[in-house]
Amino acid sequence: MTTTYLSAEAILGADDLDYEDVPVPEWGGTVRVRELPGTERDKFEAQFVGGKDGASIRAEGLEGFRARLAAAAIVDADGKPLFRSAAETKRLGEKSANALQRVVDAAMRLSGMGEQDVAELTGN
Repeated sequence: MTTTYLSAEAILGADDLDYEDVPVPEWGGTVRVRELPGTERDKFEAQFVGGKDGASIRAEGLEGFRARLAAAAIVDADGKPLFRSAAETKRLGEKSANALQRVVDAAMRLSGMGEQDVAELTGN
């Protein structure tokens, strides 16, 4: 059996981001939730850690976690983020916790984030 190794072009050209349509009855419809690309997951996680080495956990802990993750993961039918500003993300955080949690659960599953990742990010 021979092993086929991928080229950089093959890797970079792969359509590898998954998505899921999540019903959110509290909002009156369905949202598309996509897997976070690597750089966006890094950016998301960096919001919860501080210091030069990234080792110290920010004092906020879970504050804004659901809204920030939902805002990063909710996209339109073409894959473009719906929420682009801190103000929109803050307003999203004021929506139903049950609705946000449904979106967050899908985003975490799609992005390979587990409870241990959340605990590490929030210092819990």
